[in-house]
Amino acid sequence: MQSVVTFEKPLPHLSLADWDARLYGLQVTADTRRADAFDLRHSAHQLRNETRIKTEWDSYHNNNRLRARVYEIEQWRSTLQELLDLLDREMASLKEEKASTERELEQLNLPLLVCSECLSNRDGRRSSELTYDLADTELKKELCVTESNKKMLIDRCQSAWEKINKLEVIKFKLQLDLNDKNEALQIDKDMLNLDKDCANITYKTDSLKTPKRMITNQQWIDKCEATKQMAITELQDTLRLRESLFVARGRARNALRAQTDVTNYMLRRRIYDTQRARNELDWQKLKMEENMDKLATELKVMGEQFADKVNALKVAETRLETRGYRPGSELAADEADIGLKDEVRSLRETIRQLQEKLDCAKATYNALEAASIKIGIDLNDKNQSLETDTRALEMRAALEPKRPQGLNKNLILASMKDEVPNVEG
Repeated sequence: MQSVVTFEKPLPHLSLADWDARLYGLQVTADTRRADAFDLRHSAHQLRNETRIKTEWDSYHNNNRLRARVYEIEQWRSTLQELLDLLDREMASLKEEKASTERELEQLNLPLLVCSECLSNRDGRRSSELTYDLADTELKKELCVTESNKKMLIDRCQSAWEKINKLEVIKFKLQLDLNDKNEALQIDKDMLNLDKDCANITYKTDSLKTPKRMITNQQWIDKCEATKQMAITELQDTLRLRESLFVARGRARNALRAQTDVTNYMLRRRIYDTQRARNELDWQKLKMEENMDKLATELKVMGEQFADKVNALKVAETRLETRGYRPGSELAADEADIGLKDEVRSLRETIRQLQEKLDCAKATYNALEAASIKIGIDLNDKNQSLETDTRALEMRAALEPKRPQGLNKNLILASMKDEVPNVEG
């Protein structure tokens, strides 16, 4: 009989050996789990360190790359900006040279007008004075030189205009490239300042995608080099074109100045020759008029002598005729008859000689008068030609450059025109 009633669960009970085995199994499992946890913690710590270090170094290297990229873009931007500024200065200088050339071209209108007026004026010469002389040849040559200078300057202005348009295109390309670089530089600077603590960082749907218009870095460098080389080449061409404009203006001025001097010299020489010929004709006319006066006097005397001889002949013939009526034997060939007949014959010969001399003197007088009239006409033509050439030379005075006088001349000779204010007088 039991004094205490006991109850057992209706479940199977483990033996002590099973209990020990179970306890050992739990111990082994716990040790394994702890070892796995330690390995995991260790590997996780190692992974955290490795990823942190890799991330930091990747970020450091990429920041350096961004800094290098920013520096490179800044260098190229600075280079292109200098080229753009130089391009602006060259364009301004080229426009100034083009304006100077156009002013020089406009100034050629005066030589053309003066030369044309001189040719038209000299074409008004009369008769034998209308000649193809050296002055006329040089005037036509000057007209050709002026036309040639005008064509050359027009071609230079056309080239300058085309170059300015081309420079505008280059400037637009440079400005566009600079704008792109400024925008890319701002983007890279913003990305350089971006870190993990910034508020505007997010996941992107496809951050590893490559844009279709992306080029390689070498292509980018080649493009920058090509843009730089294109600008440098155009600047060099612009410099050569500006120099050619300057040289063309100087050459045109020198050629026109030289031809103008030759033309003026030929006009002065023609005026001198005409004056000399006029003076010679004046002298010839004066001498001819003197001879005509003397010849007229001689004609008057010869006429009186002729009339006297005619009257004497009439007297002698009258005597002979009247003595022929003597009566009878008184009609004898005496000495008086012989003398009268000799006188008549002598007077007739004298009258004949006087008549021939009178005719010759009158013909000579008429010839002198005709020559005098012809010389007078030629003198009028030469005076008109002289007035024409003198007027042409006066017209060409407008082509003479205004030369500095007094203090201004001394300042230019001393190369101090820019240091001292301009003083007239």
